[in-house]
Amino acid sequence: MQQKTDPSWPQFVRTPQAARLLDLSPRTLEKHRCEGTGPIYRKLGGRVVYSVDDLQAWVEAAARKSTAHAMPKDSPPRHTVTGGTADLSR
Repeated sequence: MQQKTDPSWPQFVRTPQAARLLDLSPRTLEKHRCEGTGPIYRKLGGRVVYSVDDLQAWVEAAARKSTAHAMPKDSPPRHTVTGGTADLSR
């Protein structure tokens, strides 16, 4: 008999499901991923997955009170390392 996953384990969804949750097209989500402007993602066995918690955090980070409230200029862009070796000495 298969055991249930620990409730504290993150729930992951693939790009089509993540796009539906965010009310975006999968292609838009892919563009955000390539540009480094989208939610944090992971590559598991060659598949891109998103944690539901990371999707919610990305939505919360996008909250604004007006069009005058842009992202702070001093905040670094979000980059996701998906594997391989990264040169962090730059």
